Amino acid sequence: MLQVSTMGAVKLELRCPQNVGRIAVDPQPDWSFDTLLSEITAIENKLNASSVFPAPFMKTNRGCTSMKDLERSPRAAFIMQVSDDEAEDMDGYEDHDRPFALGRRFACDELYTSDSEDYEDELALGADYQLMNKVGLVEGALAELNHEHQLTVTEEIRNQILALETDLMNENEKFSSALARVEKYNEARLDMDRKLDMQYQRRIAEALDNHLTAVQRDHEHKSQIEERRIRDDAAYEEAQRKEKALREEKVRQQKIKAEMEARLEAEKKRAEELKAAALDAERKAAKDAAEKAAAAALVSSKEVTGQPKGSGSDQQKKVQSTGNILKGAESSLKLEERRLQIYKEVVAKNEALGLGYTKEHRSHAMQIARRIKTITGTKENVRAKANELIKLLSHSQYPQSICIAMFAEKLISQCVNPTGSFSNAVYAYGHVIVLVTSQVPPAMEIFLAELNKACIYTVPKYISYSESAFETKEAYYKAIGYQEEDGKIESTESYVARLSSYMKLYGALVQTEAEGVQNLHGIREGWAWFARFLNHLPANLYTAVALEAFLQMAGFALYKRYRSQFKKILNIISGNFLKALRERGDERVNKVVMRIQSYIDSNEFLREPEGWRLQGSLLSHQFVPESDHQEQYYHHPPPSNRYSYQRFGN
Repeated sequence: MLQVSTMGAVKLELRCPQNVGRIAVDPQPDWSFDTLLSEITAIENKLNASSVFPAPFMKTNRGCTSMKDLERSPRAAFIMQVSDDEAEDMDGYEDHDRPFALGRRFACDELYTSDSEDYEDELALGADYQLMNKVGLVEGALAELNHEHQLTVTEEIRNQILALETDLMNENEKFSSALARVEKYNEARLDMDRKLDMQYQRRIAEALDNHLTAVQRDHEHKSQIEERRIRDDAAYEEAQRKEKALREEKVRQQKIKAEMEARLEAEKKRAEELKAAALDAERKAAKDAAEKAAAAALVSSKEVTGQPKGSGSDQQKKVQSTGNILKGAESSLKLEERRLQIYKEVVAKNEALGLGYTKEHRSHAMQIARRIKTITGTKENVRAKANELIKLLSHSQYPQSICIAMFAEKLISQCVNPTGSFSNAVYAYGHVIVLVTSQVPPAMEIFLAELNKACIYTVPKYISYSESAFETKEAYYKAIGYQEEDGKIESTESYVARLSSYMKLYGALVQTEAEGVQNLHGIREGWAWFARFLNHLPANLYTAVALEAFLQMAGFALYKRYRSQFKKILNIISGNFLKALRERGDERVNKVVMRIQSYIDSNEFLREPEGWRLQGSLLSHQFVPESDHQEQYYHHPPPSNRYSYQRFGN
């Protein structure tokens, strides 16, 4: 059966076996109409050639019949139907309105149709026999009906199989689609699981890192707390140790102070009695010396002129003039007298003990001198030498009075022949003196008495020359501190150099301040010396040199402490003291005047002197922090002008 759809597709269905006489009757589905016709013609030719009875297979007109003719002949064995559109393309057919020709059919009643390949082979073997048998009309119709029934059943089976195949294909497609979706879903889930697993692992890693960081931080915090606790314990123990040492030191100092106070109190009355007696004796001695000098002068005058002895009024006038040779503040003279009294007592006690007469004493004195000579301007050296000297002065084998006298004598001896090392280390000497005397307080009074004895300008006081009081110039020079060398009085240059060294040592002492240590002769004593010096001492070469040396050493500290008051004093020095020096017209004095004036004009007191700062740290860093050092300078208000500048003597 051939059906042509309106879209031009051709579908052929045969109601006979697939192979007839080893010829396949099922056309290819993609044949064209001309090819199909030629194939059918070839098949008919082969069948007619091989058949014994070719008459029933007559060539029929292949013209197109109408649909009505086809419907009226339901028993047509082979029907071809072609659409009008495809008929136009067919060659050899000019009349398109001619109806389809009905082909002759042939009976295939006894043929058994089967899809199996064995049946086709049997059909091929028995095809000649089947076609050669003559049958009747009834049997042919019955066979045809049977054949049509078989074809119908086969068609239905094929349709069902096709439907099943279609359904199966649809189900396969659905299954494939579902399987693809499932696989896609699984891949998505796997990807999501991988992402979630990676995120989870990242979170675990972050949590672990945070935990380890927290553990490390906690460990470091605990370590810091432990270290801080150890430091605090060490600091507390150190503070306790220092506090204990401070208490012990304080108790020891209090004990020493109590002993000294008890001894001083016991000696105070005696000193007062001796003081009055000494004053009377000194005045009497001065009076006697003046009378003797006056008498000697009168005698010599009488011998020269041949005149009789002078009247009593002239002699009395010369005696009165000797009372004006000593110039100084009454308070400073009293302090000097008290120190000299203590010094004399110590000397007497030491002489009784045999100071300097034993080998052990000389060896001990050499050890003290060695420590003093090796003092340098470094804080380690200052600390070490001070501790060594304190041990030597507190040695139990030797009396302390002897050790103190040795200490003072060896210190003063450093100024006798000053060298460059002395000038560089003079601040260190002052520091050592303060540290030693803070542990051995009597040493300060003995040292000051020895210094006042060596240099009268450290008191300060001045002795004027008077012919009535001094027999010769040499006697006067010895009285003011000149030394005798080989039976001759030393030169003024040598005396002035030694005087400057004494004043530098004194200036370094008064300006030194130490932490936790009281300077028994500190900056207040220096300010008092300044006022007494300007109020009572005349302007000459000696006082000018003494003032210059003191300013060089203590001017910086005095300015830091008293500021504007110190500047006022400098103005007085520039306007009065230096003016009086210039009026003398002495070339040696003019050099000193120029140096002092340069010191004032250039504000040298604002600059830290050389050696004032211990090597490696500030001088105050060794004992007092810089801020504390400055605060100490301003802790007390400047003193009142009780030491007013009055006049200069001649």
